[in-house]
Amino acid sequence: MGDRTDSNIDAILLASAREGDEAAWRELVQRLYPMIIAIVRRHLRRTADHDDVVQEVLLKAFLKLDTYAGVQPIEHWISRITVTTCIDWLRKLKARPSVTWSDLSEAEQSLLDCRVGPVGGEAETEDTRQAMRALLDKLLATLKSDQQIAIRLLDLELHSVKEVAELTGWGESKVKVTAMRARKKLSELLQNLETSK
Repeated sequence: MGDRTDSNIDAILLASAREGDEAAWRELVQRLYPMIIAIVRRHLRRTADHDDVVQEVLLKAFLKLDTYAGVQPIEHWISRITVTTCIDWLRKLKARPSVTWSDLSEAEQSLLDCRVGPVGGEAETEDTRQAMRALLDKLLATLKSDQQIAIRLLDLELHSVKEVAELTGWGESKVKVTAMRARKKLSELLQNLETSK
């Protein structure tokens, strides 16, 4: 998986944390925090939610640490807890805003008018990249929580279907169907935006 911590978390540290050693738990949190916050930032755009979600992930990990079997690296186990917590958080928000042409900034409208090609061209400016990110966030926010996560993991982070299934706990067929529905909805939204100019 793409989010590995630089540190190797050994069995001794895990055993100490499981036994209630506060120093070991703090060390574990310190080593895992960069990975957790990176995942949360990629999936939740409202920065005001980040600290709360990280705290929820750490609480779940603390409460479930005895269930960690050690078959896979701890980072994978924590990644899965983090992704499922993000899905739950998005689900709790419930509000999925609709997006109309008038909701878009001039830069975002310009992107859709021009049908900008792949990101990374020489002519691309930081303003263009920011407009692309803002437009993508607005469009993804209209999707259901599981659809948002599927698109981010598959299409933006380029995980395989199998990796997404492992991170979310879904079957591979659910990952494929969820992504297909999300892409269809995004396509319909883009068509509606085009016709509502």
